[in-house]
Amino acid sequence: MTELTDVTEIKSKPVPTLPDAATVLEVTHWNDRLFSFKVERPASLRFRSGEFVMIGLMGDPDPNTGKQKPLLRAYSIASPSWEEHLEFYSIKVPDGPLTSRLQHIQPGDQIILRPKPVGTLVVDALLPGKRLWFFATGTGIAPFASLMRDPEVYEKYDEVILMHTCREVSELEYGRQLVEHIKSDEILSEIEQGKLRYYPTTTREEFHHMGRVTDNLSSGKVFEDLGIAPIDPETDRGMVCGNLAFNKDIMAILDGFGLREGANSEPKEYVVEKAFVD
Repeated sequence: MTELTDVTEIKSKPVPTLPDAATVLEVTHWNDRLFSFKVERPASLRFRSGEFVMIGLMGDPDPNTGKQKPLLRAYSIASPSWEEHLEFYSIKVPDGPLTSRLQHIQPGDQIILRPKPVGTLVVDALLPGKRLWFFATGTGIAPFASLMRDPEVYEKYDEVILMHTCREVSELEYGRQLVEHIKSDEILSEIEQGKLRYYPTTTREEFHHMGRVTDNLSSGKVFEDLGIAPIDPETDRGMVCGNLAFNKDIMAILDGFGLREGANSEPKEYVVEKAFVD
């Protein structure tokens, strides 16, 4: 009788979970360097498309105390604010403290998700305009994956242009499939209304468009290829997400076009997300 009681007590004990746990729903590996995953969205989480949250896993136990500390990094939410799940897009760093582990997650696993979204890549941080540019390298496309599926973007702008540069063609696949889905999906295409234009380029592998975002802007090649007028501070607005060097270079170019950097507290012609460093 006592033995049965003990078993019942063990079974009734709650299964330990991570702090701020979110369950993984789906994982997609795009190549040996990039993957995306979807997790359950906490019922209380509200965010603006383009914002980021802190996510992670528990680290190794301290050899002296046995205690574990969470390994957390800032990740843009790649899904739009209306989506029922949360999507993230990540690079795989073999010796990275977090991504070396995160890349092995499977559906049913749990991650830590701190439900406090923040960020500057939001439409409220920009002055009204007619044409919106998304400038991204690598996984910097993640916040724009969110914004490209947000109705508010297409309500406020007549044209939306995504410039995305990677080294190899396979690294563009996440963005390519996303844009294709937006334009072919019955609901999303109704939201997008043909306003979205996609300009992917590579820097190493041969592709129909090549060159860095910065070079194609400075030379005017992107304007020529798309058959559009150069950037004008009266009509154009921009959002920038990449590594530190890329951000600085793009900022200098946009400044040269007469655009000014804005923020949530002071909207201007362009904004830069500075929370990520590759």
